[in-house]
Amino acid sequence: MPIGIYTITMEQLTDLKAILHSKRANIYYLEYCRVMQKDGRVLYLTDAKSEKQYWNIPIANTTVILLGNGTSITQAAMRMLASAGVLVGFSGGGGTPLLMGTEIEWMTPQSEYRPTEYMQGWMQFWFDDDKRLSAAKQMQQARLQYMQTIWGKDKDLQMEGFRSDEPELIRALDNASKKIDQAKKVGELLQGEALLTKQLYKLAVNKTKQSDFVRDRESTDTANAFLNHGNYLAYGLAATTLWVLGIPHGFAVMHGKTRRGALVFDVADLIKDTLVLPWAFICAKEGASEQEFRQQCLQVFTQHKALDFMFEQVKLIALEYHPSKGPKVEGDDL
Repeated sequence: MPIGIYTITMEQLTDLKAILHSKRANIYYLEYCRVMQKDGRVLYLTDAKSEKQYWNIPIANTTVILLGNGTSITQAAMRMLASAGVLVGFSGGGGTPLLMGTEIEWMTPQSEYRPTEYMQGWMQFWFDDDKRLSAAKQMQQARLQYMQTIWGKDKDLQMEGFRSDEPELIRALDNASKKIDQAKKVGELLQGEALLTKQLYKLAVNKTKQSDFVRDRESTDTANAFLNHGNYLAYGLAATTLWVLGIPHGFAVMHGKTRRGALVFDVADLIKDTLVLPWAFICAKEGASEQEFRQQCLQVFTQHKALDFMFEQVKLIALEYHPSKGPKVEGDDL
């Protein structure tokens, strides 16, 4: 029987073991392969020198799949990925840039049974400028606290000099926290965010001895390429968080009310500087391959519960403004 025309029964679609999105372990970047459904499983097919090889994708434990250069996917595979709640994006080589839709858009599964209270809570404050600014401040402060916590306990980062008790970092975070509290409009928050990120780049450059680094998203040097790649992995986690909670990507609190998908950037910022930034420089210093860097990112995302943290912060903000909800934030509620 030709590949790709097996019948998928409703039992196969509904018999997936439920794993909360915040507990899922896998993000896939695939290139030069064909993704298909075969015998009730989603596989990707690669061409070896002497034979074709199949590799299974455990879709019930996967959050995001990025399809890079030389890939194709069948309708049957997309149907199974949708049934498992897996987000799919088409990207260029190395996971960047994202090509499907706009700069940050995803092919999301269709479901009418996601929770409504988070979207309703988000809408309770989003049209009020002061409340939206307050939500943005809350996310920015959570971002700083996450960095202090992770850099204070991650032994691998500390061995490379990324420590929470570093005087330079303490000054930068204290100053950033004060600027967040004093901000009167979102533009001031963005300026403070840009200043902090610049200071973190300087810190990373000093720790990894890469004095010729200049942040340029179009540059092909290793550190810039790793930053781009890691950031897009973080965008995938953020997009998953918002899809599961039913909050549209356009209702941003910082990155612009008219920019499509801007809320994905807001949520991804919760973890980018803490996890992606230092490891991009460390892996560049060590001459790691793109695949090795990607595996390092996925390892620290899981180790430090990055997806859990995103869910927690988004739910806290949404439920704070929902008239009938308390502070419960456990799980995904999907």
